[in-house]
Amino acid sequence: MAHGHAEALAPMVDRVARAAGVGLAELGAVAVTVGPGSFTGLRVGLAFARGLGLAVGCPVLGATTTAVLAAMARAPSESSGVPIAVVLDARRAEVYLQVFNADGTPRGAPVSVAPEAVADRLPDGPGRITGDGSALLPRPLPPEWVEAPDPARPPAPAILAALVSAPGAETVPPRPLYIRPPDATLPPPNARAPASGPA
Repeated sequence: MAHGHAEALAPMVDRVARAAGVGLAELGAVAVTVGPGSFTGLRVGLAFARGLGLAVGCPVLGATTTAVLAAMARAPSESSGVPIAVVLDARRAEVYLQVFNADGTPRGAPVSVAPEAVADRLPDGPGRITGDGSALLPRPLPPEWVEAPDPARPPAPAILAALVSAPGAETVPPRPLYIRPPDATLPPPNARAPASGPA
């Protein structure tokens, strides 16, 4: 959706709960992705999740969007696994990048970089790339790196729930993870406004 997230989210959750035959009062926890992502989408989703958790009286458990996508990109049939690079479209000719080890542990914090700079930040292959920003990367991809199947799919709720509910899971606070400052900023002070204080 380009617009209308706030208006659509609550009715959507209500429909899903009804279809599942679950009353909201029965929830044991609310799981939510914290970003990186769009500023508006993060604020809307997190505000709703925190409000729902407060109303129900259950904890709100966060996971990064990149961790969920990395878990989705891991092939369960592989015995050793490979690193996963999650690349998300950050707009303004940049992408958010975070690399994960084969076991899902992050190799560092997510960063905002130009698509052309991603190759220099990847470990030597083989590896797998996922995320909607993979389409922005120069071709060919770095040696031995391949795209995961359907790399642009959004975070799967079932994978998010599994991550935050796993024994010993390290959840993150339900606060937005911003990698760069927002596009909207406060206007500069009005130089013609009268100065305050004693004359």
